[in-house]
Amino acid sequence: MDSISLMGSSPSSTKASFLPNGVKNGPREGSGKPTVGIIGSGDFSKCLTIRLLRNGFHVVVGSRQPKRAAEFFPHVVDVTHHEDAVGKASIIFLAIRREHYPSLWDLKHLLAGKVLVDVSNNRRVNQYPESNAEYLASLFPESLVVKGFNVISAWAMQSGPKDASRQVYICSNSVEARQQVIELARQLSFIPVDMGALSSAKEIENMPLRLFTAWKGPVLTAVALSIFFFAYSFVRDIIHPYVKSKQSYFYKIPLEMVNRTLPMVAITLLALVYLAGQLAASHQLFYGTKYRRFPHWLEGWLQSRKQLGLLSFFFGCVHVLYSLCLPMRRSERYLLLNMAYQQVHANVENSWNEEEVWRVEMYISFGIMSLGLLSLLAVTSIPSVNSALNWREFSFIQSTLGYIALLIATFHALLFGWKRAFEEEAYRFYMPPGFVVALVLPVMVILGKALLLLPCVGSKLKRIRRGWEASQYHTDPERSAAHVSPERVTIM
Repeated sequence: MDSISLMGSSPSSTKASFLPNGVKNGPREGSGKPTVGIIGSGDFSKCLTIRLLRNGFHVVVGSRQPKRAAEFFPHVVDVTHHEDAVGKASIIFLAIRREHYPSLWDLKHLLAGKVLVDVSNNRRVNQYPESNAEYLASLFPESLVVKGFNVISAWAMQSGPKDASRQVYICSNSVEARQQVIELARQLSFIPVDMGALSSAKEIENMPLRLFTAWKGPVLTAVALSIFFFAYSFVRDIIHPYVKSKQSYFYKIPLEMVNRTLPMVAITLLALVYLAGQLAASHQLFYGTKYRRFPHWLEGWLQSRKQLGLLSFFFGCVHVLYSLCLPMRRSERYLLLNMAYQQVHANVENSWNEEEVWRVEMYISFGIMSLGLLSLLAVTSIPSVNSALNWREFSFIQSTLGYIALLIATFHALLFGWKRAFEEEAYRFYMPPGFVVALVLPVMVILGKALLLLPCVGSKLKRIRRGWEASQYHTDPERSAAHVSPERVTIM
């Protein structure tokens, strides 16, 4: 760690030592930047200290055991008691936990009028009735409490902000104190986000505790579909032959059964992405306006299209890997040997089947094309790529090419099934083949898109999305800007 490498010489050494950015240790009187105080000597305090030093600030650290803590900080840092640290700085970071706030009660008179930056987090969401920052403000009403920097990890603070961890959310009841911390965040190369008053502190404190909240619904949907299609295939392809003819195909469960489930889940998830947009279009056509809110379930569905699309891409990629591994199985080798033996025994010189060859060639080709388009959709969901595209380009890739990917994937599944959908022996326990069940939703979505492309429907939908309303809604007194429905074509 950088802070350890800075401890190469003793405090009494007269040799010049260098900070991580090459700046020599020395007085900071001419830097023009205020002295920043930090209460606490943990990992976050050490990394914040290094970040401040690299940007020309003078840092004073307050610790309960300053002699012991000084070993882990650069020599230029003044590591002292809490009282001395508070007296030397106007902006003070509290890098301590909520339960230790009362320990600063004796310093209340010294903290009056100073900016206290609360960087604490809790162990779980909504752990306390009020936020840590609001609790701190109640303990020290004469101080200017600011909530911020709690969404930044110690590693990101020390190594420098990256694309995924540059935003710093800041709030305070004092506009002046909030602006000071915002400017400090900018000087540390972070992107400050002004969240307003201190009442937003609870929301900011909950941010680092959330674990893929936007992914919860899509992941549960993918898991439910996986269980359904796996159980469906298991009954048809494993249980049926065992019940009817005592044939044991249980060895297929780890690889072949999983590989049959993956593409069915992938194409269903991709269809769900575009089904949400079609339901939104139907809602606007039915009410003749875009100024009416979608139902809550539909709004949530629309906002989760990116996650559904990425999960579809993930299942498609895993399906490709499983398919490439199918010829490696020992069971596959035995089947090939048995087929070869039976062909020799039957004195068959050539088992070439032109129709089957063409079917498999086209089946694989359509599969590669659909995966390629899904890859393009997934790449354009990356923020850096997304920002390089204008709205029309992004919409074309995500909407037009997305529908083409769904269409090609549907042809891929149809070529896989070929004539089996019409064969009586394919309906085991009166259950149709799995690909037939998986194609129901994609075919419905493709037909729905064809319907929306009809001139009589498409032209009306375009007028509605440009602001036109049916006559009965021109005088609707409840219409307001707050009821504008989200028009998003983003899926990935």
